[in-house]
Amino acid sequence: MSFRTDHYAALAKTLIAKMEKRHFEAHYCASKKEALILALSLIPDGASVTHGGCMTIEEIGLVDAVKQGVYNYIDRSIATTPDEKREAIAKGMMAHTFLMSANAISRDGELVNIDGFGNRIALLAYGPDQVIVLAGMNKVAGSLESAIDRARNEAAPINCVRLNRQTPCLSTGICGDCHSADCICSNIVITRNNPIPGRIKVILIGEACGY
Repeated sequence: MSFRTDHYAALAKTLIAKMEKRHFEAHYCASKKEALILALSLIPDGASVTHGGCMTIEEIGLVDAVKQGVYNYIDRSIATTPDEKREAIAKGMMAHTFLMSANAISRDGELVNIDGFGNRIALLAYGPDQVIVLAGMNKVAGSLESAIDRARNEAAPINCVRLNRQTPCLSTGICGDCHSADCICSNIVITRNNPIPGRIKVILIGEACGY
């Protein structure tokens, strides 16, 4: 076991205690494989499942597992028209399970997410019976302000490169506080409390995942 792994485990224990005070159901998995097994165990057979744009759940194999499993998978990617996309999002709102990550997590247990159109954070806040948030320990920042800074200056610029968005951060690598038509930082949401205990489940992963 490496020093980093020991540190992640200790930090996760502290985070979980703080998250539980915020009524999140929180777990720690030392590896991506363990996180995949735990996430699947939380989804009932036959449940309707959808997800937001998220590299973490792809990296650990969760998207493929859901597609191949005994679930009703709601796939937004096959929508080709604005109406079809709206219909897929509406179905997602009524889904049993929504899968996502967080752009950052403060050491006080707050979730920080940035979104362009807001559909991902909308389903986090309201709709699906349960939300499973999977996040590598690399996404844990210090204060809430540090978590917001991480989301804006680390996660968002890399996602703009991935999505080929024509924003200032594409060329500078740092947030330009822009109002570009391609901006993916239209909404910054801090989830500081879970009003329905058990609805939001957070799985912390002891490996670097996503951005």
